[in-house]
Amino acid sequence: NTENLLTELDCLQRLLFAQANFCQFRDADTTYRAIVMLIDLVGADNIPKSLLANLYLQISVLFFARSEYDQSYHWSIRALTNVAQETIPDKVVIDVLLQAANSCVVKRHFKKANLLITMALTKTRNIYGRQHQKYADALLDYGFYLLNVDAITSSVEVYMEALEIEIDIFGSMNLLVAVAHEDLAYALYVREYSSGKFATARNHVESSINIMKKLVPTNHLMLASAKRVKALILEEVALDSIMLHANNDHHELLQQSEVLHKSALELSLEAFGEINVQTAKHYGNLGRLYQSMNKFEDAEKMHQRAIKIKTDLLGPFDYEVGLSLGHLASLYNYHMKKHIDAEALYLKSIQISLRLFGNSYSGLEYDYRGLCHVYESLENTDKYLEYSRILDTWRILRQENDDGNKSVFVELREDTTMEEVTKKFFDMCSEPSNEVISTNTT
Repeated sequence: NTENLLTELDCLQRLLFAQANFCQFRDADTTYRAIVMLIDLVGADNIPKSLLANLYLQISVLFFARSEYDQSYHWSIRALTNVAQETIPDKVVIDVLLQAANSCVVKRHFKKANLLITMALTKTRNIYGRQHQKYADALLDYGFYLLNVDAITSSVEVYMEALEIEIDIFGSMNLLVAVAHEDLAYALYVREYSSGKFATARNHVESSINIMKKLVPTNHLMLASAKRVKALILEEVALDSIMLHANNDHHELLQQSEVLHKSALELSLEAFGEINVQTAKHYGNLGRLYQSMNKFEDAEKMHQRAIKIKTDLLGPFDYEVGLSLGHLASLYNYHMKKHIDAEALYLKSIQISLRLFGNSYSGLEYDYRGLCHVYESLENTDKYLEYSRILDTWRILRQENDDGNKSVFVELREDTTMEEVTKKFFDMCSEPSNEVISTNTT
């Protein structure tokens, strides 16, 4: 009867939650298909909205974990349509808001993500207080949002707060604490990319790995993710060592980094296959590493493979595509002397960055500096002077636009209802919008 089927659906959504969060994707796919079949059998109109929202939520989480972002966004929006009523439990509402916000971030719908994460933080803080696991969850997702809109310093601060809360609640030996260490390590790595001060980032990622080694199998994707972050950090430490002529440790560091990256790639291929964003990221990481190891042809192949996969999956104007274009441009520019090819790639990467983030985006510095080097090598003085001026203007904009400004929330009253938020969200969906988060003062 219907009551039994509803109980089965509730059990299945709980099972899917566990499977997706622990990266058991084959089993999760079976559970997902069973859920969809039962929803069709019972009829969505006959399922309580709180349960239906939870079902759609867990399906979105599964696709997000598999880097299938179109599907994740689709299911998170379906979940959002079912939580406008005030009778829906607060935990369900908050979880749906957070997942929908994450889905918007990876789709680069930053203004919509801002609206949802603001409401989630407000509700979580008011209902649970600032020392609750649910608030830490919300902070981790907010840190993810901030990192993606280039508010890097604010992101680090938010991740630190989340980590402190989770350690207070769970102690140091906990999987959620390990994930928070990894998230913070990556944000610190991004923040210190130009300074070379990676000691704190390295400490956090090693804490993450040490915890995970005791709690998950050695071939687990969660451990592979943390090792990927460590590999990125080790590579930068090695490059700094080369620049400073400090010692010969850089050879060993680069070899360690290669082992970590290859291991992560193999696990990604096993879990997701070749045509997946995570797999493409691993190819890109290997491309950068091989460039550092002076294996330029290998680096070129890795970057080209990453660009192809990302473009096919995400389209030609996605942030991930721009990132890989910039990396291949750097290889051509500084090592393979293919300056004309490098110029075209830099210009495409700049176009993507300006379109998504505006003209004070931190990543533009590397492309502008790269173009200056291209035009200097080509002895094109006019273009060299043009991009030198653009780079100077960018530096001024970075100084004027304090990182903290990018965390400005959508204005929401304390008594704003979910009905108002969902209406605002779907109004935004129907509007032609420029998704750039810009803090320009000029």
